[in-house]
Amino acid sequence: MRPIGIDLFAGAGGLSLGFEQAGFDVKAAIEIDPVHCAVHKFNFPDTAILPQSVEGLTGNEIRAAAGIGRRQVACVFGGAPCQGFSLIGHRVLNDPRNSLVLDFVRIVRELDAQTFVFENVKGLTVGKHKRFLEELVQAFDLAGYTCQLPWMVLNAGHYGTPQSRERLILMGAKKDRTLPHYPGATTNIPGKKQRFPALPLGPTSQDAIGDLPDAEGFATLMSSDAVTTTRFGDPSAYASELRCLSNNAWHYGHPRDWDPSVLTSSARTQHTDITRRRFTETEPGTVEPISRLFRLPMHGVSNTLRAGTDGARGAFTSPRPVHYQHARCITVREMARLHGFPDWFRFNVTKWHGARQIGNAVPPPLARAVAAQIIASLGVKPSPPQETIALGDPALLNFDLSNASSHFDVIAPSSKRDRKSGATKRRQIDIERERLAEGVQNYG
Repeated sequence: MRPIGIDLFAGAGGLSLGFEQAGFDVKAAIEIDPVHCAVHKFNFPDTAILPQSVEGLTGNEIRAAAGIGRRQVACVFGGAPCQGFSLIGHRVLNDPRNSLVLDFVRIVRELDAQTFVFENVKGLTVGKHKRFLEELVQAFDLAGYTCQLPWMVLNAGHYGTPQSRERLILMGAKKDRTLPHYPGATTNIPGKKQRFPALPLGPTSQDAIGDLPDAEGFATLMSSDAVTTTRFGDPSAYASELRCLSNNAWHYGHPRDWDPSVLTSSARTQHTDITRRRFTETEPGTVEPISRLFRLPMHGVSNTLRAGTDGARGAFTSPRPVHYQHARCITVREMARLHGFPDWFRFNVTKWHGARQIGNAVPPPLARAVAAQIIASLGVKPSPPQETIALGDPALLNFDLSNASSHFDVIAPSSKRDRKSGATKRRQIDIERERLAEGVQNYG
């Protein structure tokens, strides 16, 4: 039986996909943004999606939604938003803006998970912000878990992804379980100093997107994000896997029933002639000085793909890089390739939502490498599943915030995740600390 994973702060599902490919069955995903929920439900139709905040959500409620009864939860994983970086006067985790991190710890404990993986920005490891991590390690200790220390910052480019993207990974296990190890690098990053001389170079930008037809050759993509085509070029080994042409394309994940002749997530972007001239004059691997957009190097890798901002913070579009060959921004599908998402995996049809979903996600190859170490620590030998999964209703990909909220019967998220007063939040945190301390006795 495949081990059970639970995804908190799931987004579109980068961690969910990586964990599934490593051999987990992701039984539940919790995500407050209903537009992300819709995309997750399309790509993981057998996963229970809980369209809500983790605040106040209990382990028993997750078990009930996932239909897993009292079965063992092997791993809880996710990246809680961390916003309270003021270090004056209070413990960092006492900042109400960081209460979701304690909710992560609480849910790990309530689900009695064997292991956990907490991912976040590299900035938490820098300077005074390290206090945050030190307190988080203490919180896990109170909950009955040991963290693998020192924590590590992993670059997706060292795990076969054509993108330089660093993420903090903190992992751990119950005190009576084997601690998982951090994954060793498998590739060097093309165009960068080779940190691991014995390892091969990973895929380049050209390897990632060179076989994709130019979106500007299809008039349909002015009003749609998908078109049926036979114009795909010869794929690299990396692109072959993402097109599901290679023998190991699915890894230990469930194969999906999909149509590989349809180019998806490829809505075109209109640029002025002046903009195109500026893009053409920008050397690959450098930043265009007016837009500040990075132009992909053909034989190098992408810079870190970012999410832009949500509606509460101005709805700024994700800064998609400029194509190394064409004088245009790359499409959402090309972003997905650079992030390690396979072609069957789809995103919201709008460029803004789709790019944001990718920019917020952990690259699946990195997630898969971490999850494989969790599997190994559990003593599980993964095996590929035989059954094929049908993808969800394509209508899920067309939802805006209003449609998605209506579909999941939830109120659209307000402009702030933290809706309660600071005093109320602090009292909740004090209560949670007391519960964590009680947890030591329960596990004792």
